Amino acid sequence: MDSFRTLIVGAGVTGLATAAALSDRRDDDYLVLEADREIGGWCKTVKKDGFTWDYSGHFFHFKHPEIEAWLRERMPGQRILKVEKKSFIWIPGAEEGSGSWIDFPFQKNIHQLPKDDFIDCLYDVYFARSSDVKRAAAPLPETNFKEMLYARFGKGICDRFLVPYNEKLYACDLSTLDKDAMGRFFPHADLTDIVSNMKVANNASYNATFTYPEGGAIEYVKALASGMRKDGLARSEALVSVDLEKKVARTSQREIRFEHLVSSVPFHKFADLCGLDHDPSTWAYNKVLVFNLGFDRKGKTGVHWAYYPSKRTSFYRIGWYDNIFDTDRMSLYVEIGFPADAVIDVPAMRARVLADLEREGVTAGHALVAEHSVVMDPAYVHITRRSLAEHARLIAKLKERGVWSLGRYGGWTYCSIEDNIVEARALVSSWNS
Repeated sequence: MDSFRTLIVGAGVTGLATAAALSDRRDDDYLVLEADREIGGWCKTVKKDGFTWDYSGHFFHFKHPEIEAWLRERMPGQRILKVEKKSFIWIPGAEEGSGSWIDFPFQKNIHQLPKDDFIDCLYDVYFARSSDVKRAAAPLPETNFKEMLYARFGKGICDRFLVPYNEKLYACDLSTLDKDAMGRFFPHADLTDIVSNMKVANNASYNATFTYPEGGAIEYVKALASGMRKDGLARSEALVSVDLEKKVARTSQREIRFEHLVSSVPFHKFADLCGLDHDPSTWAYNKVLVFNLGFDRKGKTGVHWAYYPSKRTSFYRIGWYDNIFDTDRMSLYVEIGFPADAVIDVPAMRARVLADLEREGVTAGHALVAEHSVVMDPAYVHITRRSLAEHARLIAKLKERGVWSLGRYGGWTYCSIEDNIVEARALVSSWNS
């Protein structure tokens, strides 16, 4: 039986960052298992007919300069683009083809709406947050994500953007989500922020400036992989089960004894592999169908992300790669959210997406010359009170056996790619402290 001090399951960002952190500490007694033939997880990159696309849009924003420096040192010759992000929201008008662009985030830019809409939104957010006892009733409850939105922003802002957009994104009833389901990634704004922004624009968000490798997101993945020992990766080898008592993992090819096990497998699946007793209905999530589309000529300029809250439009967000790379042919990624149990008719959705792009003015008789699609399953996990409590309970049991579950899916959380690297490094450091 093979034996490794640390068995790492999954060669995405979390798994590769864990391996690299071990190697940095001269601990090479590890093995990374990857069920796929390629590393990267959802950070894979596709190159086709002169277009560069990721499985989905990954805009990298680093809060830790030492992590960015570590990655760049391992990317010789790779041009890294630094971009000031330009994001907008398309608000359709009453008539077909009409509408207007407003700056993101919506709640800080309601003054850009038509006058009547602006007054409605401002009135509702004022009295949602006002302490004027003559007009304000008892504070509204904030026991879930949907209640939090209405309590803090009022009906006007919520009905026009925050609720319909997030319903399209998460593909669920927002009242099932924890009120802090998006954590630091939700662009909160108070009345002072909203009014101040009417005079002096300040739309900065957690990723207002982002970096992007010319070769795509996979270049950061390759940089992480370069930090591990050369024979430390087993491709096309899936985890089948884990015996927590014996500390033995069974794969599609062998049995492996371990001291530590680090997994980034979606937690509901990993819990099953470990034989943990849990309620499967606890773990809700969505799927996202991503179309990467290349066209024959340039389209809209001066935009990187656009949000589409209207239910008449299939997609909730699109991004322009060509405006990152400054190339002369429009290159888009288009994202559509679905419930976890949805059966997705990809050809039918492709036809609808192309029609929606034309109707919303993103394309104007452009010819599609290259394309790629992928269904991310899971995509966004649904963070609920139940999932938070159950995850904490089961994680405690796993840690007793030297097992950790990390990353967006292993941690059943909402986080950035940099967060995954930070988490992996912190775990390895805790073993050596």
